Amino acid sequence: MQLKIYNSLAGEKEIFKPILEGNVGMYVCGPTVYSNVHLGNVRTFLSFDFIYRSLTHLGYKVRYVRNITDAGHLTDDGDVNNDRFVKQTRLEKLEPMEIVQKYTVDFHKVLDMFNLLPPNIEPTATGHIVEQIELTQKLIERGFAYESNGSVYFDVLEYNRRGLNYGELSKRNIEELFANTRDLDGQGEKKNPQDFALWKKASPAHIMRWNSPWGEGFPGWHLECTAMSTKYLGETFDIHGGGMDLKFPHHECEIAQGKACNDASPVNYWMHANMLTMNSQRMSKSTGNYILPMQLVTGENDFFEKPFHPSIVRFCFLQAHYRSVLDISNDAMIASEKGYTRLMEAIKVLDSITPNDEKQSGFSLEEWKNKAYDALTDDFNSPVLIAHLFEAVKYIFALNDGKETISTKDLEELKSTLNALVFDVLGLQTIEENNNEKLDQTLKVLIELRNQARKSKNFELSDQIRDKLLAEGIELKDGRDGTSYVLN
Repeated sequence: MQLKIYNSLAGEKEIFKPILEGNVGMYVCGPTVYSNVHLGNVRTFLSFDFIYRSLTHLGYKVRYVRNITDAGHLTDDGDVNNDRFVKQTRLEKLEPMEIVQKYTVDFHKVLDMFNLLPPNIEPTATGHIVEQIELTQKLIERGFAYESNGSVYFDVLEYNRRGLNYGELSKRNIEELFANTRDLDGQGEKKNPQDFALWKKASPAHIMRWNSPWGEGFPGWHLECTAMSTKYLGETFDIHGGGMDLKFPHHECEIAQGKACNDASPVNYWMHANMLTMNSQRMSKSTGNYILPMQLVTGENDFFEKPFHPSIVRFCFLQAHYRSVLDISNDAMIASEKGYTRLMEAIKVLDSITPNDEKQSGFSLEEWKNKAYDALTDDFNSPVLIAHLFEAVKYIFALNDGKETISTKDLEELKSTLNALVFDVLGLQTIEENNNEKLDQTLKVLIELRNQARKSKNFELSDQIRDKLLAEGIELKDGRDGTSYVLN
């Protein structure tokens, strides 16, 4: 089977041809760790986790690199005060690396919850300052960058003058942008408004700063990914992924930096995951249409009627193709829960099926497998793959009802194929019965009985309940807000 990947640079699906046969180098833009990872981020990283799992399942040896941006993320090249880390340190009154540590831990915790595999390498921007300075020096030497007042900028106009095309990924006409903006913003440090920062001079109040040939400062946002991707994957590698919002300017800048430094296109296949909406509206803190991943799982929100297990959320996300907009709602989550439950029930039922080698089945296992893998190799089409899984689910319940038959060989192959696709590729997990919830409900009943005993002055029964629970390692604590318990 030939794997086809939609290449954002070409604007179409292409047959995947790795640089080194049987191997894949894949770089995905990771989080900027200045705040809690949001649900849209999870959708992007989960999409590339599915792609990583799929590539591995298809037999490729994958080196998966996903960075951590822990410095230099400017929202505006012209104002160092727009550094997101600087803003957050002031807001939370913490040191910058305390902010980094706090939200890196949150990021890993959330991704573990949704069963995302860790990348092979997870480099940080602060761990690669030397490489970023070296790249900046090389770009200056080659005439693609210039120093201005202690900062260094990439010269986009010069890049285009040399026959290169800044805007090729996002399909933007940079010449028109120059014509429209040159007179409006040409008096600052930059030669041209479209030039982007490779290195920024640190103001006296800027906490995160490093020595460089141009004075104390910090790296521009776009440079780190070029430095780290080329260090671990080479000057040209197979796949670069990220959210659709990174296509311009971030990925456009990466292409320019790579070509200017190495005279070669840095990436063969650019892949972009689309956005996540909630109740058909863009998720935004300012509008209140916003929810954190943990709030969806715990049920502590005003949008969903109940909590949803991380595996159900994962199943919901994978029911949309990674390049499609995914809209979540209460109805969508309830439907996903039902679909997930039926899929898991079918896998469980399969273990109790008795094969029959004498009768021929009307279900072609080989044809079904081909369709499933056709979906997987067609730009990682998870919704079509899931639809084919439910064809197998229907067959399994027909087997259980005695309406269909299956041979011993096909039964084993169906089991192994389903397990591989459901658990290894889609990354779903079974939901074990939550004994903690049952314990909590049981103890609430016992606490209520004890409260009634105390109210009726039956202190012997009240103390008996308390002492017996304590003997089992459960300590009751009476307070102003009522009685709680602690497991010892």
